Amino acid sequence: MDVSKYDDLLSTMPCPSMSWSAEHQNAILEPFTYIASNPGKEIRGRLIEAFNQWLNVPKDKLDVIIRVVGLLHNASLLLDDIEDDSHLRRGIPVAHKIYGIPQTINTANYVYFIAYHELASLRPSTRSHSRASSGSSDSGSSTTLCEKAELPERLIPDHDLDLVVTEELLALHRGQGLDILWRDCLRCPTEDEYIGMVKDKTGGLLRIAVKLMMACATTNTMVDYIPLTDLIGIFFQIRDDYMNLQSNQYAENKGFAEDLSEGKFSFPIVHGILEKPENRQILNVLHKRPQTPTLKHHTISYLRNTTHSFDYTLAVMHTLERQARTEVARLGGNTVLEAILDKLAVNV
Repeated sequence: MDVSKYDDLLSTMPCPSMSWSAEHQNAILEPFTYIASNPGKEIRGRLIEAFNQWLNVPKDKLDVIIRVVGLLHNASLLLDDIEDDSHLRRGIPVAHKIYGIPQTINTANYVYFIAYHELASLRPSTRSHSRASSGSSDSGSSTTLCEKAELPERLIPDHDLDLVVTEELLALHRGQGLDILWRDCLRCPTEDEYIGMVKDKTGGLLRIAVKLMMACATTNTMVDYIPLTDLIGIFFQIRDDYMNLQSNQYAENKGFAEDLSEGKFSFPIVHGILEKPENRQILNVLHKRPQTPTLKHHTISYLRNTTHSFDYTLAVMHTLERQARTEVARLGGNTVLEAILDKLAVNV
């Protein structure tokens, strides 16, 4: 029995960066690669493009922001599909049904840390801050991203980018946690509670993008775009809730009325329950998590004809859309953002 290869393991052991191969990297990233290779509506990419009309983030910095947001977004979807026991995402089987729950969870967490690693390239170096604070100029040194010495004062400073992302990821998980808690405890939230949850959950990733852009902007650096960002996030989620129960395209991509199968308290469902609290049939349907169409069709008909929840949801959406357009105009107008709102508008 020869164990001599272990006699001097400390001196022969490769460092982590050398022992980690591209083959290993590709293997553990497979669930992420699978979902990322089948892109969705790309609304977030278009919104980044729209806000950049105002902020003019240099391309190298904007590319990093796009990568970071893409990593966080797809990683969150991997976990979201597990938590909701979903079967389809973007018209194909969800990642954990192919790769298993343990590998998918590990991959999603790994990708979160890859995103933070990418974020480091936006962080100003200590040397940059030293030069900025001392007033010295070093013509032979190279410039760094978001360098304080060359960029104007900003509403969101560029030296706390990790904190910006961390705060929004905390908000995202708080919102997701409430959504899951209400579902699993069969506790219908109020509309105000629902709006607060959506502001955290859906708005988190969009706020990450906009805040990082504001921190690296070259124009309009002291303008606050976060209220508009929150408004768009809430509008987008309510629209998504409406389309989940009404759109044939959503049925093809995620399954027919999937929110009912998940037992989710979406906006029309919250309204339907609160409109007639003495009638518990929607709560009972949510409790059963129906997979077949019969109960789903019945519930959708009840929401449409008895509580008029779809009419109410449309009215709220139109109100939010109008407010968003007013805010866009107040901020100086934005052709890309106006085109996005045109595309998202639901006219019945």
